[in-house]
Amino acid sequence: MKHLVTALALLTATPALAQDKMTLLLDWFVNPDHGPIIIAQEKGYFAEQGLEVEVVAPADPSAPPRLVAAGQADLAVSYQPQLHLQIHEGLPLKRVGTLVATPLNCLLVLEDGPIKSPADLKGKKIGFSVAGVEEAILTTVLGKYDVALSDVEMINVNFSLSPALMSGQVDAVIGAFRNFELNQMDIEGVQGRCFYIEEEGVPSYDELIYVANPERMDADKIARFLEATEKATQFIVNNPQASWEIFAATSPELQDELNKRAWADTLPRFSLRPAGFDAGRYARFENFLKDSGLIDSVNPVSAITIDVTAE
Repeated sequence: MKHLVTALALLTATPALAQDKMTLLLDWFVNPDHGPIIIAQEKGYFAEQGLEVEVVAPADPSAPPRLVAAGQADLAVSYQPQLHLQIHEGLPLKRVGTLVATPLNCLLVLEDGPIKSPADLKGKKIGFSVAGVEEAILTTVLGKYDVALSDVEMINVNFSLSPALMSGQVDAVIGAFRNFELNQMDIEGVQGRCFYIEEEGVPSYDELIYVANPERMDADKIARFLEATEKATQFIVNNPQASWEIFAATSPELQDELNKRAWADTLPRFSLRPAGFDAGRYARFENFLKDSGLIDSVNPVSAITIDVTAE
């Protein structure tokens, strides 16, 4: 019996097996949109899945999908609309999971300004930061009110969306995230109003997704990654305050009013089933881009997204 106890003690003292390493590139600096990733890291859910995940914020926000396509990282956080275009450009990428399952993008105006409806934007200036998809979205939203894209002046304000709106440089901005810009303006004493694009004729889509190179990816590792972030999302939904405190404690930069408000507004938008996908949603958005003239052909859903848990 004594020998058995000694053997058991030795077993429990043995270090865990070496964990599988993964590199995840974010789309931007760490913010509440990345809640499930950070909580999975802090709560040890990645470790439970035998994973050691290196989370990297990019120097250039446009680089992560291209780096994953080139095999320089396992996963990148990206955007469904951009993925469709990148696949048509020939990048070897597929969506393997969902982080934020609703659009965050909105057409933002001043609450007390002259724009009461998108119809009022005729002859006005609209700020944007990323060309391409934003123009297709605007064409659809404005078209519902018989306003053509040529009826407005598009101004590239880079990423200064709410400052450009508040200063009067533009009359509206597209590409503002409803969980951030609205709160940012309110904290500065300016009320904003969002026209929600999915209520104005644009097909709904997954704002933030995980993309991988299907030719290089390890489906088993990704499936375990998604299981960990699913558990983290459930923890966040069940424990909104405790999860906020864990998240905010990871960096002094996160401990402010804007991030606290954004956390609360982002929470209901996290995907509760990160591995699952709606084939119709991806097909509709692909057709939307084709109808908008941004792509010349329509890819099948199987060329855009995959369920790694079914592999």
